[in-house]
Amino acid sequence: MNWKQKIVDPDIVMKKIRPGMSIFLGTGVSEPRTLVKHLMSSDNKKLVDLELIQLVNFSDTITLKTLDSHKYRLKTFSSGNMINKAIARGLVDLIPIRFKRLHRLFDSGLIQVDVAFIQISLPDDSGNASLGISIDVARAAMEQAFLVVGEINPKIPRTFGDTFVNMSEFDLLVYSQDDPVYFERWQTSFIFDRIAHRIALLIQDRSCIAFSIGPLFESLSKKLMNKRHLGVHSPVFTDALMELVKSGAVTNLHKNLFQGKSIASYAFGTPDLMTWLDRNHMVAFQGIQTVFDPVNIGKNPRFVAVIPAHKVDLSGRIVLHHGRGNVISGPMELMDFFLGAQISKGGRIIFGLPSRNLNNRTNIKLSIERYYNQLGFEESIDMVVTEYGTAMLNGLSIRERAQALIEIAHPDDRLELFNKAKKKNMLYPDQIFLKESSHLYPHEIHEQQTFKNGIKVRFRPIKPSDEEQMRRLFYRFSTEAIYNRYFYSITTMPHSTMQEYVNIDWNHTMSIVGMVGEPGEGILIAEARYLGEKSSPNAEIALIVDEKYNNLGIATYMVNLLMKLGIERGIKVFTAEVLFSNHKIMKVFKKACPNLKSEREDGAYSVFMPISHADG
Repeated sequence: MNWKQKIVDPDIVMKKIRPGMSIFLGTGVSEPRTLVKHLMSSDNKKLVDLELIQLVNFSDTITLKTLDSHKYRLKTFSSGNMINKAIARGLVDLIPIRFKRLHRLFDSGLIQVDVAFIQISLPDDSGNASLGISIDVARAAMEQAFLVVGEINPKIPRTFGDTFVNMSEFDLLVYSQDDPVYFERWQTSFIFDRIAHRIALLIQDRSCIAFSIGPLFESLSKKLMNKRHLGVHSPVFTDALMELVKSGAVTNLHKNLFQGKSIASYAFGTPDLMTWLDRNHMVAFQGIQTVFDPVNIGKNPRFVAVIPAHKVDLSGRIVLHHGRGNVISGPMELMDFFLGAQISKGGRIIFGLPSRNLNNRTNIKLSIERYYNQLGFEESIDMVVTEYGTAMLNGLSIRERAQALIEIAHPDDRLELFNKAKKKNMLYPDQIFLKESSHLYPHEIHEQQTFKNGIKVRFRPIKPSDEEQMRRLFYRFSTEAIYNRYFYSITTMPHSTMQEYVNIDWNHTMSIVGMVGEPGEGILIAEARYLGEKSSPNAEIALIVDEKYNNLGIATYMVNLLMKLGIERGIKVFTAEVLFSNHKIMKVFKKACPNLKSEREDGAYSVFMPISHADG
């Protein structure tokens, strides 16, 4: 039978529907809009008491008004768009479930489908078409339904992967009279650019990434274009991801699943994206049972899930966005990617959000108890990023988390958060806070250097939340190292002493720490600082490096870095007091500043280093 003989008017399809039937509708951007519009507007009296099944709803065809008529009831698996309002009015049934398990519901018959409306691309001469840009559980619905209707839309791209269907699988066909659901590009901003820049620093070459849509991903795409050999295993393919692939940063060569191809279940974007996806062998669309399977996700090393957050509280609990454009916006939908990142070797989960909302109120809260769409399982939160920094939460206590998250809040909000946290006993009773330092923290300083034996060290300004790491560094030092640094023997370094050291007056002091290990799991192994003299261009310099990392060039690098920063801030001379027996640090100073001068007095050298002419 020639497939064109199956083409009918949508009204003919409506006459096939009986009261009480369950109708599966293609999801989101692949919603068969012509069929759904006829279903919503038809005056056929048999179109009553119908159950509509749709995984994700994004279009304007199913409205609160049509649901309010009680002719139809929508059953869905993801909140967002108008769904939340409809749920509140008792018009929609939301089934909370992990997306990985959805296919099983259809296969087992727990979700029954009588009729399936599926959008497809234009068939070829052999009667083969593509499911296009939304695969999810369409095949399972087609296999169960006794009436399968295909809506042919020439604007749907012919995609590759598990997408091909033959016209023999359809009972009836209609031609679409509507455009697909398109998404305009999101407007980004300087704040999202800064957040994306910080996230990009956490994503290594050869990582495998998951994307969604929104301003954060528009910015992140641009910030990742200098990476090499990225892979894509994502619920959604977008315009921003298309641009990242075009840049050459994505090769998929280091994935262990679908090597050489980007995979996704959905595509959300503009007509330009749809044109690019048409017959594009670089992208493979797969069902959600494949894309959302944590084991499949975890097979890819260094899998990174970047997730926009709505709010975060001081214990690290997350509130997710909900609404149009949030494809995996609920805790159940996200769980598969959480588990996948935990399975993945070197995998991580990064949450990004602006420090303040559009009403200029803080997005970092003491508690999120009153907010809807909470994620939970805060023990799995690795990193939270705002435009002011990154809070590495892995392995931190509640007290340490609170301190780290206060540090990435808007500077004008930190004192209030600090006072609230102290009142709730989340911080030490004697914890100090330097209000002015919040505005002066030098966020722009971020360096990475590879030393002897391939040791990679990241350098950044010290933070109050480094207190515990600095105490651990102190207790790793030998008695000799402590004496060389402090000129007398110290056996303890209590909180009261160390918090004074890590809370910096950035007007006069610069302190840089060195970290080794993966971001989020880094160990502090070095600290160098200078303390400026008031009304003088001189500054006293001091540094210490974990003895395990001596003789690698780290100390020399940190002195040179402090020189560079000091010159930028008007410092002309570094001074230091060095014991006669401390030959190593004198060697470091001479290497960094060959024209230094020193004077011997009372068992120590008084060192003068003219840093503005350090190169001779």
